[in-house]
Amino acid sequence: EELVESGGGSVQAGGSLRLSCVASGFTASRYCMGWFRQPPGKEREWVASIDSGRPILYADSVKGRFAISRDNAKKTLYLKMDSLKPDDTAMYYCAASRVGGDCSNVDYWGQGTQVTVSS
Repeated sequence: EELVESGGGSVQAGGSLRLSCVASGFTASRYCMGWFRQPPGKEREWVASIDSGRPILYADSVKGRFAISRDNAKKTLYLKMDSLKPDDTAMYYCAASRVGGDCSNVDYWGQGTQVTVSS
């Protein structure tokens, strides 16, 4: 079972990035999929989650700026990030959970992709 993220990078405040996460070794379409992030010197925090038949959920800090989506045929999870702020600087992780909702009971983690937003 593996999750591989890509799409991170360095951008200026106000810019955009799209993260991708490709799943392999398990049936990702049956899982709640989510994005988490860990800012420098802080604990990992939940960002957004998507699960079939349930409402998409976002942390208040990203609501209206980030959009999570998935393409089950491509086994890929996305996170479109607009209007980026320096506070969004973090390592971003893809996660899969057999428990729905905010995907907080994570079964699989990706290795992370770094997002750096400069002011």
